[in-house]
Amino acid sequence: MNPKKINAAALVFAALIGCAATCHAERADRDKPMHLEANRVNIDDANQISTFEGNVQIIQGTMVIRGDKIVVTQDKEGFTHSTATGQPASFRQKREGLDEYAEGFGETIHYDARNETVDLLVKARVKREQDEVSGEHITYNSKTEIFQVHGTLDRQGEPAGVQPKGRVHAVIQPKKSAVSTPAEPLFIAPSDTLTRP
Repeated sequence: MNPKKINAAALVFAALIGCAATCHAERADRDKPMHLEANRVNIDDANQISTFEGNVQIIQGTMVIRGDKIVVTQDKEGFTHSTATGQPASFRQKREGLDEYAEGFGETIHYDARNETVDLLVKARVKREQDEVSGEHITYNSKTEIFQVHGTLDRQGEPAGVQPKGRVHAVIQPKKSAVSTPAEPLFIAPSDTLTRP
């Protein structure tokens, strides 16, 4: 085989390996250790429940959840489930393969590490760059990067005795267009037929 073709193939292979490592870096968040900080903590080892209170922060890879109180449980397979409450609680995670983040806010945030989903409840909103969507219940699947937004809460999240009636609100900014090449200048020919008025 031609040495130039071998070198070109090796370069393409190296580029693909590098891209694959970069593109999957954020997917590895769930395999990273979870770091928690709070003013107080109560740990129930027997039931695998930890309750963190006071300016709580969870960091796992590029994912950050903040709240006044966060309850973390661990299932038998080792996956964590977190519920954050705050005024508001917040969620932030780097988007797969991009240099941008998805940010979410709500009075209650449920994070399911097994399914890689985040549920934001009550005055929920999610931002990606300049785009923003708000409603009473937003589900974000970080595997598929799909958002589901509901204007009203379901029966489980509904405040006692209140039937909220809301609508979803979204702001989607136009994408910036690529820099266009300047048009060629127009040639204007002199005219001998113009007369003064």
